[in-house]
Amino acid sequence: MRQPAGPPGQRPDLGRAGHPAQVGPVRQSAPLTAAVCLAIAVASATGRLDAQTTPPAAFEVHEKSIVELQDAMRSGLVSSVQLVDAYLARIRAYDQDGPRINAMIAVNARARETAAALDEERRTRGPRGLLHGIPVVVKDNYATVDMPTTGASKALDGFQTGRDAFMVKKLRDAGAVIIGKTNLHELAYGITSISSLGGQTRNPYDPTRNPGGSSGGTGAAVAAGFAAAGLGTDTCGSIRNPAASNNLVGLRGTAGLSSRDGILPLAHTQDIGGPLARTVTDLAIVLDATVGFDPADPNTRASEGRVPRTYFSTMGDISLQDTRIGILTPLFGTAPEDAEVAGIARQAIGAIGQLGADVIEIAMPGLDDLLRGTSVISAEFKFDLMDFLAAFPNAPVKTLGAIVAGGKYDPAIDGVLKRAEAVASRDSEAYRTALAKRDTTRDAVLAAMTSRGITALAYPTLRRKPARIGEPQAGSNCQLSPTTGLPAISIPAGFTEDGLPVGLDLLGLPFSEPALLKAAYAYERSVAPRKPPRSTPPLAQ
Repeated sequence: MRQPAGPPGQRPDLGRAGHPAQVGPVRQSAPLTAAVCLAIAVASATGRLDAQTTPPAAFEVHEKSIVELQDAMRSGLVSSVQLVDAYLARIRAYDQDGPRINAMIAVNARARETAAALDEERRTRGPRGLLHGIPVVVKDNYATVDMPTTGASKALDGFQTGRDAFMVKKLRDAGAVIIGKTNLHELAYGITSISSLGGQTRNPYDPTRNPGGSSGGTGAAVAAGFAAAGLGTDTCGSIRNPAASNNLVGLRGTAGLSSRDGILPLAHTQDIGGPLARTVTDLAIVLDATVGFDPADPNTRASEGRVPRTYFSTMGDISLQDTRIGILTPLFGTAPEDAEVAGIARQAIGAIGQLGADVIEIAMPGLDDLLRGTSVISAEFKFDLMDFLAAFPNAPVKTLGAIVAGGKYDPAIDGVLKRAEAVASRDSEAYRTALAKRDTTRDAVLAAMTSRGITALAYPTLRRKPARIGEPQAGSNCQLSPTTGLPAISIPAGFTEDGLPVGLDLLGLPFSEPALLKAAYAYERSVAPRKPPRSTPPLAQ
């Protein structure tokens, strides 16, 4: 059994409207220059970052893919310990220093220890697979045996679950190193990634803007090169919005593709975990490691027999002659503020068409009415959270009511928490109506797709560019996937005139993740849409 890490440490102090005042360090440490940041290591159970006497051999991890990192370890050019040190150096240089991205809630005090054991395992027995020794981050609503699980809320500060979530365990079994946990919109209930425990995460492409949410910490961390890839969760866009806002790839799988066990819940009928990565290949590698049947989550039984041996090997060549894309026009918006993103999304769809895909317009009259009233987050959250916390006798609170009464949360979520707490019953006529309407919407969408031979529906992930910190984020198209249970992948579509990333959702048929990955991979190979943020460049050697 791994021993728990120390306390998360000092948190950023927030001013009003979500603007950081004096942003304090996640770990107490003396300032370091980029030139010596590769000498960083985790050397104490408190989770502090301290300089090593002898720095590791220089190895630049900036924008390196999982395959490139694995090749470097296989050839002996670098070790997993050195990769951990290199990523910690970037965290030290850019998370609480420099642009102050503020993506990390906690750094794993035992990351180097784990990496060293994996290096020895590689030497004596060989690698487990493509994730062996690869540093990754996970959102802080996943249970982790060696770090607290807080949902980024002061109400849960220090909460030790003593176990790993199913998907986290699968990552560890594959040989990944959990280098740390990331900030999120508190309790995953929002899309700008501000919290009482973690503060406001900033967008690496423009630190005056938000990184999307609720998995904005993972999105910003992966975009800034704090790890090779990461896990987020998606209840209504919480993987795909950060992917769009950070020039990443993010997948919300088919309902039942991955286990919810050990994930702090927001709404059990909409929650799902999944990967965010800088490339489609990296996303597929993480997906391979984390999906599949889990007896603790009955929903995953739907995935049995429908998961390929490996997603990594199903992406194929860059020809899309067998693909038909439906431009879902109702989700492009009609306001003047929607026009810039809509144009960028259409250009990306055009690039997919140039690879051989057939592209047609899908009007779907009445779609807005079908989607309206199908979200059940407020109806489920109170009861799902209570059920989750009941499994842990040491939980600092047991109910949403206790959280509201204690007031240990950011004012940004005050309204949604109080609305959820006011729900009197697990069952109501309105709740049953919403669930029934989901079935109607799913049937209508599937009929529109199958009658026209549609492989994927395409629309902007967000109709508006990332909002400035302290302002609400408008334009989310999050609801179609959770309402229908259909998979959706967000891919980089391009950049606005002022350099902000834009994402494109591709929504497919049930368990059609291989087809979505194939289209995304072909597009990525042709267009090369990934551009690293200027605020977090390679560290000086």
